[in-house]
Amino acid sequence: MAVLLVLVTMALYWPATRCDFVTLDDNTYVIDNTHVSSGLTFANVWWALGSGYAANWHPVTWLSHMLDCQMFGLKPWGHHLTSVLLHALNAGLVFALLQLMTGARWRSLVVAALFAVHPLRVESVAWVSERKDVLSAFFGLLALLAYARYAEGSGQKSEDRSPKTEGSPKSEAQSANPEAGGPSTLRSSATEDGCCYGGRATEDRWSLSHLPASSCYLLSLFFFALGLMSKPMLVTWPLVMLLLDYWPLRRWEPSTINSPLSTGWRLVREKIPFFALAALASVVTFLVQQHGGAVMGAEGLPLGARVGNALISYRRYLGKLFRPADLAVFYYHPGQWPLGKVLLAGGLLLSISVAVWLLRRRSPVLLVGWLWFLGTLVPVIGLVQVGEQAMADRYTYFPSLGVLLLAAWGAYELTRRWHYGVLALWVAGSAAIVLCLALTRQQIGYWKDGEALFRHALAVTENNQIVHVAFGDALGRKGQLDGAIRQYQEAIRLKPGYAHAHHNLGIALEKKGQLDEAIRQYQEAIRLKPDYAEAQYALGVVFLEKGQLDEAIPEFQGAIRLQPDYADAHNNLGLALGRKGQLDEAIRQLQEAIRLKPDYAQAHNNLGNALAMKGQLAAAISQFQAAVRLKPDYAEAHNNLGNALTMKVQLAAAISQFQAAIRLKPDYAQAHNNLGIALVGKGQMDEAIRQFQEAVKIQPDFADARKNLDLALATQARSSPPPGASTNR
Repeated sequence: MAVLLVLVTMALYWPATRCDFVTLDDNTYVIDNTHVSSGLTFANVWWALGSGYAANWHPVTWLSHMLDCQMFGLKPWGHHLTSVLLHALNAGLVFALLQLMTGARWRSLVVAALFAVHPLRVESVAWVSERKDVLSAFFGLLALLAYARYAEGSGQKSEDRSPKTEGSPKSEAQSANPEAGGPSTLRSSATEDGCCYGGRATEDRWSLSHLPASSCYLLSLFFFALGLMSKPMLVTWPLVMLLLDYWPLRRWEPSTINSPLSTGWRLVREKIPFFALAALASVVTFLVQQHGGAVMGAEGLPLGARVGNALISYRRYLGKLFRPADLAVFYYHPGQWPLGKVLLAGGLLLSISVAVWLLRRRSPVLLVGWLWFLGTLVPVIGLVQVGEQAMADRYTYFPSLGVLLLAAWGAYELTRRWHYGVLALWVAGSAAIVLCLALTRQQIGYWKDGEALFRHALAVTENNQIVHVAFGDALGRKGQLDGAIRQYQEAIRLKPGYAHAHHNLGIALEKKGQLDEAIRQYQEAIRLKPDYAEAQYALGVVFLEKGQLDEAIPEFQGAIRLQPDYADAHNNLGLALGRKGQLDEAIRQLQEAIRLKPDYAQAHNNLGNALAMKGQLAAAISQFQAAVRLKPDYAEAHNNLGNALTMKVQLAAAISQFQAAIRLKPDYAQAHNNLGIALVGKGQMDEAIRQFQEAVKIQPDFADARKNLDLALATQARSSPPPGASTNR
């Protein structure tokens, strides 16, 4: 049954493998991240372990992205496939965990199926940058499975608690267990309908039942550590374990030799290593996010506003779980919510909390499910505000399990004595699953590319400058620069001090050739955010385009000071220094760019030019060859390689490179001129003249080509025989 659920989940999310990368975070996490895109290397692994890049410390997530790049390159389908597979496995693990702990096969299946197919899962699965959600859940669920096995083997459960198992809807209806909480011990016998999923014969093949309790404990701790290093949202996992101790493991019940207090202390004490890891991860995460500028201070958002948004967000999350409509990739934080809405949300949460507390003895699952939902959302509920979002669909990946548990077991408890209660439950559950299947397929469609995703987000939200910028980026990638500029301008109108919008507006204006206006936008971005390395780099690029080398060089140097591993900045600094004649320093910068990004074809080409200017032709040729090997359609590198080979008097090889450059770029006037020069050296004057003529035709003001054409024509005229003379010998 778990395998079937995994396969159905993969089939549902398979269209996500046809989705593109999106401009929101995917560039930062994968596309433009040289440490990730260059795959698994020792240097990259070391970087992952110590990096706080993108204001996060999650080395296992970085390693998973590197592995994808190693296997699939930058082809989106492979990255999406990994996320789809992880989510499908998570669905199977949810089912296995719940059935293992409760024995309630069908309720476990409903919870796992709704978890798998709910539209709120789409963001975590279809967004490559959110790999951390599905990866941390994978390790977190494995940690809980190992913990459940540890609890079974630790000898802490009472021997007199062994209620009936269930194997079919009929057996559920016939159950007379007054607590309706499912089995309180982990099963080792066949279910009533003869299936031996929980049977020892099956378990021994693939479960942890054969391991001693101490090994299961250590395994749980190991998986928990991997989960924290995938996404630190798992810091609440020790509390989740305590909830599971209460129900369904029922380890909180005192024995004849232990008081309630000593029982509770024993359960807390055994989780001290888990709490220690969670505390360490919390401190590291806070420091990294604070250093990365992601943590908003009290001056930016007062505590009262954060508490208000937390209460509203809890209510909105509940609403989207039961009515998953108007889902968006980003929900902008409004700052202050109306007091009336905050009080209503708080009243709703308080009412539910009181109700489940009063029902805790009759239905402990209700309390466990509700506290699971409330507790696992705490790290991302906004009491410590990280980023500008009010909430996010992806944050429900773990917490939704609590609400689904509450709903499935609560509905069963409510209807199990009805004459057609089980049938009604199955009809309702099946209808919910089918509806979620349809809505999830629709939601995946919005993720096909950035334009579709952000257009939908703007349609279902308002005053969302983050999405306006992301939409502008998506339009810019498609060459729709006017549309992109309008989106950036709208973002700036909504938030005048938005440095990122000014930076991206500058990029669009630069692409349109409006360099002076682009400079003003970059300078404004730097004024608003002095540590903005990308803006300093972009400003340097415009100065370089304008030939203002003395202005460009300090901007590149500033970008490198802020971000020492900025390969593009090292490359362009080397280019600017080379044009200033500072060849030794230019070579050092270009070599550093290549060290940081070994497959950087442009840096190899620029280094080749600098070496050629130093007269080191053999080394220059090696760099040009590396450039064309890395980027076979790099016309400029083919031309430069041809020039170096010409200087080495390897004319046949040079002609081949010039021809390759022209084949790739037919209007490449310099390549036509250089091919003409090589052909003159080979004595092929007629073809050389045709190449010079083509160069002049493409670029009429190309003085060198015109001069070479005049010389070739004069040479041809001198070598031609006089009229009437015989050429026969």
